[in-house]
Amino acid sequence: MQISFFEEFPNSKTLIKLELIKFSTKLYLAEYSIEGYKQYKKELQNKYKNIKEIIWWPILNVDEGYWFSPWSKRRALLRTFHNLMNEKIPILWDAELPKNRKLIITQFFKHFKNRKLIKLFIRKYQGQIHTAEYFIDNWFVKKFLEINCLSFNPKKYNNIKIKMLYTSMMPWATESIIRKEIKKYKRQYSDKFFIGLGVLDIGINGDENIITSEKLERDLKICKELGVKEVVIYRLGGLNKKFLKIIKGFSD
Repeated sequence: MQISFFEEFPNSKTLIKLELIKFSTKLYLAEYSIEGYKQYKKELQNKYKNIKEIIWWPILNVDEGYWFSPWSKRRALLRTFHNLMNEKIPILWDAELPKNRKLIITQFFKHFKNRKLIKLFIRKYQGQIHTAEYFIDNWFVKKFLEINCLSFNPKKYNNIKIKMLYTSMMPWATESIIRKEIKKYKRQYSDKFFIGLGVLDIGINGDENIITSEKLERDLKICKELGVKEVVIYRLGGLNKKFLKIIKGFSD
């Protein structure tokens, strides 16, 4: 099973954790600009030969939405799409409701135009798109997410779907529920379906619960047993020797 990492806050303190990793890995790196991403990519792949791929995770300013949705500021979407117009680099599309929830109201009338814009970009982009999505989608939630560009079908868009199974923040996620949902996604999307696990450290919200080593081991074991091709762990900055000892046992 491929073990990869998200890093939302790349800096010398977080990226030094790459020195702990001896197995082949991938890094999903958050950066505001494509130029910043390319510089990190060059430096990190020169220094760490075991990083086989670095995926750009574009983020917006908080007042623009931070994550990507039809409620993000239109100018921010257009800026990002323009920067990617002639690119083929792999990207992580973080499909979440805007961090600033007021945008759901203030951007209401641009929501419909933004939906069309986003769907066109996802269809036309020349590089591989990974979409980070909420984990649970029963029939009603699934329709809401799909309509609002918070979930994308790999059969239609050729994206790789990463479901964020952050069990430290999901007290309802029993082993039975986890297995049932993963089997469903595997059946629908096969190798176009990855799992995000965590969290090892807090993110932009600042109030995330850190996963226990016992739960992390359980979640990795379930993913391995059910044939998940790749697990992406949130986030690199929280990696320590205790977590690493568990993680490396599941790496190919």
